[in-house]
Amino acid sequence: MKTRSKIATYIGALGASLLLQSCDLEETVYSSIYTENFYKTAADAEKALIGVYGGIAGVGNAPALTIVADFSDDQTYPRGVVGRNTLTLFTYDVNYTTQKSNDRLFESPQQIWQSCYGGIEKANWLIAKVPDASMDETRKKQIIGEAYFLRAFYHWLLTKNFGEVPVKIAPSYSEEDASVAKSAKADIYKQIYADLEQAESAGLASFPTVAKGRVSREAAFALHAKAALYNEDYPTAIAKAKEVITSGKHALLPNVLDVYRYDNEDAARLENIFAYEVDPISPGLSHQLVGLCGPPGSAGPAYARTSYGSMFAYQSFFDSFNPADKRRQLLDTSYIDKSGKVISQRNITPITPDGVLIKKYMDPVSTVGFIPNIPILRMPDVYLILAEAEARLNGANAAALEAVNVVRKRAGLPDLKAGITKDALVEAILQERAWEFFAEGDRWYDLTRTGKFLTVIPKAVNAVYPVRNVTAKNKYFPIPQDELNANSKIEQNPDWK
Repeated sequence: MKTRSKIATYIGALGASLLLQSCDLEETVYSSIYTENFYKTAADAEKALIGVYGGIAGVGNAPALTIVADFSDDQTYPRGVVGRNTLTLFTYDVNYTTQKSNDRLFESPQQIWQSCYGGIEKANWLIAKVPDASMDETRKKQIIGEAYFLRAFYHWLLTKNFGEVPVKIAPSYSEEDASVAKSAKADIYKQIYADLEQAESAGLASFPTVAKGRVSREAAFALHAKAALYNEDYPTAIAKAKEVITSGKHALLPNVLDVYRYDNEDAARLENIFAYEVDPISPGLSHQLVGLCGPPGSAGPAYARTSYGSMFAYQSFFDSFNPADKRRQLLDTSYIDKSGKVISQRNITPITPDGVLIKKYMDPVSTVGFIPNIPILRMPDVYLILAEAEARLNGANAAALEAVNVVRKRAGLPDLKAGITKDALVEAILQERAWEFFAEGDRWYDLTRTGKFLTVIPKAVNAVYPVRNVTAKNKYFPIPQDELNANSKIEQNPDWK
């Protein structure tokens, strides 16, 4: 709609001396209220889509996308500052009080909730409005498909963190529309599947023609496979993983170290199906992992221009690797300082003599922002999804062994052999996932979806965190009290009441 600008009213009051006595200025209003003025053109649709991707930026910047899970798991831990150790010690509450008092909500589960529902709301408007836009029909279909993917991704991120959550699939035309009750797990996954099927049929581009940071057709299949694995829907997980593999669009890089090289990002897209894309510019998308993972005092120039020594790997996790495993080279028990001196493990950090440095996010060149992307879906994930789903559904068959051995071979490990039991193979695959995806925000969800967190976490201790009192209620994070206050239709997770 057109609305008369307040500017015209003010000018009229000034009189003819301004020579504008008959001027009637009009402006088009773009806002959450007057949305009928938007989504009309191709440019509108593209801008709206950027807004939908903004949810990933919201969780990727801190990044709550990874550290909420990583600081909870048995692989990595934080220096106990600014409220981060509540995740490791399981001392957070429904208000996320410590994070609030330290101005660190952006690193908390609450950030995941807010960013995901913000992205979902924008996706809902796009899906509802862009079909009527005047633009190329092929590109229109792709834009809507990307929005469907992102809506599925946000719902999946929400349910693996909070359990039963509201499924929101319509725009909020009113405050009442914004309040939606929680859905059962089966209904959440039903919607995730439906959205991903829309994305899969939307004519999305594939690597190498897909734009950097955008959703591809193979990303839709990969997310579908992973969501199905979490849903214990093993036939679907198998079928969707095979869609990615047989497409021939993605493959493992020969050298696992090349996946994380700051100067190899474009070549690594062969393996990285979908990632949180960052830019070494200002303003631009960035994240904290480069600075968190390097040694304190910016002491290791190979790690970062600026680093704080705020995130390390457990010694027990480092020791779990076969020394021949090439992925162990993505961890280190020493570093070279600015003078070229080797700093031994006992001097890496003052908080423990057993600090292990994480090398997946090294960026020695950026002075503004950071270069390394954060992987979200990689080809090893697809192979290990296929392996686990096959093993759980059909036992330790040849297909399961072949899939897991693709990943082991690249790591420099011997094949798992026929004759292994089903249970032993499932355990081996979960361990393979631990070695492959550490510091990528994956392990905690493997532990919670399989129920292993109650036995594994109490053993993942060190001098910094000698006791970790995880309980059954920690399988899911509490729904933020702020959200309960804002939406009377949702209830707190039962274990957190």
